[in-house]
Amino acid sequence: MKKTITIITIMTLLLMTIFTGKVFADSLDTIQINTDKTTVKQGEEVKVTVEFGKKLGAYTFDFAYDNKIFSYVSAEGGTANDLSDKVKVTYYDSTGGTNPRENMSIIFKAKDDITTSNPTEITVTAEGLSNEDASVTYDDITSPIVKNITVEPQYVDYTLNLEPTENLIQGKENDMKLSYSSPMGRYYEHARLIASATTPSDGTVNLIGKDENNLEHDIIQNGWGDAQGYKIGGKDVLQVLNLRGIFSKTGDYTITLKLIDRDNSDSVIAEKTFNFTISEENTQPEDTENTTPEQNEIINETVNEAKDENTNMPTVLPKTGINIYIPIIATIILLATIFIIIKKKK
Repeated sequence: MKKTITIITIMTLLLMTIFTGKVFADSLDTIQINTDKTTVKQGEEVKVTVEFGKKLGAYTFDFAYDNKIFSYVSAEGGTANDLSDKVKVTYYDSTGGTNPRENMSIIFKAKDDITTSNPTEITVTAEGLSNEDASVTYDDITSPIVKNITVEPQYVDYTLNLEPTENLIQGKENDMKLSYSSPMGRYYEHARLIASATTPSDGTVNLIGKDENNLEHDIIQNGWGDAQGYKIGGKDVLQVLNLRGIFSKTGDYTITLKLIDRDNSDSVIAEKTFNFTISEENTQPEDTENTTPEQNEIINETVNEAKDENTNMPTVLPKTGINIYIPIIATIILLATIFIIIKKKK
């Protein structure tokens, strides 16, 4: 009896196989997942394509993604259902095998508010897989196929600037401002600011500033801040340093600023050279060429008044005091008159 039941069971399975023409549980090991880019900027789209390697008449693919970084855009090759952090794409060839597919794709968009680099991944699983006429079904793909993608902002290079706030004078502590900035700066864990200089013969230069702990740093001699560097990056980066620039001699100087990455063999992040001419302190009166129009008018009126006074003055100065010859001549005339009168009487 048992042998009869076994034979009937085997025959039934064989008949089912013959009449249905189906083979179950084949492994679909030809699937490949590709992306059109591995690094995506904020606001950019990335396309994920699934190549089947065979013609499929039915499938359901699940795409899991980070909804803090990506948003779903569209799918091609099936009906999509966005579940916030997973998109389910289902396809079934209702024509009975005349319209199978060899691939399908889905598009995600990186969100606009990305401000840091975000290594992330899109994982793919599948179920309900069958060939074009549904005569062969395939095992579900339960172990996720992973595609790694980095989403990051559109970084802008750092800009360096160094400028005096006054005329640069030899031997004086000249106020200067140093800054570096970027509207969207790439992140560095250990960046550092350094400087070098060329000077006139036997000349020296110092750029000295104080940090938040009131410690002085000469950027040319030792660089700025901790020798191991400090963290920079993100949106609207701006650091301004108030410095004292001391130049020992007159002449032409060049100062080169560098922002370096300590974690990458001190590779240069940004670099710029500045030229300065140092002069002696000016002890001469101020140049009237730099006076305002109102000041010039007052000066001209003063000069004209002085000219008018000069034209009314006599060209020959009047004599003052008593002339010594007048009394002598008067005495001689008087004596002569007396002599004549006496002589007539005789």
